[in-house]
Amino acid sequence: MATHELEFSTFASGNYVDLMPYQYGREACEPGHAFGPARRSHYLFHYIIAGSGTLTSTDENGLTADRELVTGEGFLIFPGQVNTYVASLADPWKYIWVEFDGIRVKESLELAGLTPSSPIYRAKSTELRERMVEEMRYLVANSESSPFHLIGHTYLFLDYLLRSVEHLPSETPNRLQDFYIREAVDFIKGNYQREISVEDIARQTGLNRSYFGKVFKLATGKSPQQYLIGYRMTKAAELLKLTSMPIGEVASAVGYPNQLHFSRAFKGAYGISPRDWRREYARQR
Repeated sequence: MATHELEFSTFASGNYVDLMPYQYGREACEPGHAFGPARRSHYLFHYIIAGSGTLTSTDENGLTADRELVTGEGFLIFPGQVNTYVASLADPWKYIWVEFDGIRVKESLELAGLTPSSPIYRAKSTELRERMVEEMRYLVANSESSPFHLIGHTYLFLDYLLRSVEHLPSETPNRLQDFYIREAVDFIKGNYQREISVEDIARQTGLNRSYFGKVFKLATGKSPQQYLIGYRMTKAAELLKLTSMPIGEVASAVGYPNQLHFSRAFKGAYGISPRDWRREYARQR
């Protein structure tokens, strides 16, 4: 195996409400290889196949902690959390990862005990952990499969992840809350190309802006504005990946008549400019 080996794929086939995969991959790191400090827009789970390293991340109060991790453990990065992770010098880690999000993800992870203050994965069931890793490997190896096929295996990955760490209590889902969220997300998907506002989205659900914002963030972990921007950036990345449209046209196609504002939003989501993202993706292909 090469000193440093990286393989990953992005999922750019629409946007799904309940569970949405964004990327999956694996990496064998060089000694001391570091990523960060950085923020993610979605949940990102790493499972350590071999070796060891250190995770440095912030909790809900913005306090930073270092955590040493070894083979068989994992760590979860949360949206908006500042994090850095570094491979050890003596035994650099190899890991596999899945990036995902969805309206019930935040609640499910919290019920399983995974939070910004407790981001470390230690399985209580070896069998379920092994099944989880099998699903992660499957996603990496079958990135060209159909969207529903990949989403199905992402559901299996998440199910094994949650069940391997904790027994989830049976709870009655909030069907009315889900209805409002689906109404909002459907409106965003149908109108993201226009200059819509949070007020427009709230009006579509029949709720006032303040209450709608609280319900939406409780369900998704994001404000309506953050979700709208994230959806637009996902569509923009898809256009940058699959077309040769000029950056200005991509900006207009996702609801940004001002190219500068679009570029700032894109860099905030992906860490690099739209032009550099397109160039990097083309290089990796």
